[in-house]
Amino acid sequence: MSDLFEALDPPRVPLAERLRPRSLDEVAGQQHLLGPGKPLRLAFESGTPHSMILWGPPGVGKTTLARLMAQGFNAEFVALSAVFSGVKEIREAIAQAQAAKARGRHTILFVDEVHRFNKAQQDAFLPFVEQGLVTFIGATTENPSFEVNSALLSRAAVYVLEPLDDASMARLFERARLAACPERAFSETARERLVGFADGDARRMMNLVEQLQVAADTAGVGEVDADFVDQALSRNLRRFDKGGEAFYDQISALHKAVRGSHPDAALYWLCRMLDGGADPHYLGRRLVRMAVEDIGLADPRALEIALNACTTYERLGSPEGELALAQATVFLACAAKSNAVYKAYNAARKFVGEDVSRPVPLHLRNAPTRLMKDLGYGKAYRYAHDEPDAYAAGEGYLPEGMAEPGWYRPTARGLEARIGEKLAWLRGLDAAARGEPQPAGPGGTASTKPGPER
Repeated sequence: MSDLFEALDPPRVPLAERLRPRSLDEVAGQQHLLGPGKPLRLAFESGTPHSMILWGPPGVGKTTLARLMAQGFNAEFVALSAVFSGVKEIREAIAQAQAAKARGRHTILFVDEVHRFNKAQQDAFLPFVEQGLVTFIGATTENPSFEVNSALLSRAAVYVLEPLDDASMARLFERARLAACPERAFSETARERLVGFADGDARRMMNLVEQLQVAADTAGVGEVDADFVDQALSRNLRRFDKGGEAFYDQISALHKAVRGSHPDAALYWLCRMLDGGADPHYLGRRLVRMAVEDIGLADPRALEIALNACTTYERLGSPEGELALAQATVFLACAAKSNAVYKAYNAARKFVGEDVSRPVPLHLRNAPTRLMKDLGYGKAYRYAHDEPDAYAAGEGYLPEGMAEPGWYRPTARGLEARIGEKLAWLRGLDAAARGEPQPAGPGGTASTKPGPER
């Protein structure tokens, strides 16, 4: 039986592992950290390791840098994954570090996906970091400001790693091709397509080259072109965790492109998120939010169109319904902008939250019973429809003693410009009813009646 197992081929080492950099000079990209005189290069050259958090997307070298640091400082390398580890594994790692110390060797403790550890688990490392038993290196794809405990964060330097650019990815492709399939030709468009699919992730590039090698051997293809790449590789979703930092960065970019009236940029971010697997229902809800926050009464059609886009998507699903979301996105980006209602609402909410509970004036109270009428509820209320121009000039609607707050200030854009004209005219009627000087209209003269309402 032992001969049978001995005859089996040994496990095949993945290409990404075989081509893992053995020195800093082999690391792709990250020149802002690894170039001459840059922070991580200086850290390696100092000869003294320090605790750090490596923050960046997948496949940009976080694990490689931690391994190189252990190699460069001649230290033990102990690795944990927060996805699979718990208190038991943490204790075992510390025991390994203590044993290494007894042998006169320092330990670099690398924790991948450190943001997945809870507060208690992250706190467990603190005393050993403070004692100097281990140099802690945490890797995370999430913003450490939110995901790493402040106590641990204060003891570690944070280094931000960037996605690899196209030039770095092209060099990685060539390395992978020479290692995996040196005899196979790739067209220029195939190379470009692979760089796009890899999306700045070195590990993904290596895996894609391996998959293509197997597919090309199976199909008997000599030269790999863009069409074969499309056929052979199932389209991987773009890189972002639907609940992570990149997700919120992209929805922020979409919102700001709409607010900034740039339809092309808004469409780009919408498509990026759809391509990355974002829930179209969520994107529809965000469009509704943009309609009321950034457009408001400058163009009330925006809210209707955003809601209709959500309903259309619910009826059609993907991909047809996504066109409705795109149409709403373009409309919102091109619409007149106003946050006057948004600001007025926030100001009113703040005032009410800090103010006393003022009683409703008697003339505004409901009077469904005789007792309430006898108490003066609703007395002297003026029914606006019975007044000239359906407006009870001079009537008050705020609690007694409360000054006019002036929260809603219409802009001079879109429909809101006409709303501003109408409100100025109404305030003029109020002033005339009270025997006060009429306020100046938008042009600096006494307010005149606006044109027909639309």
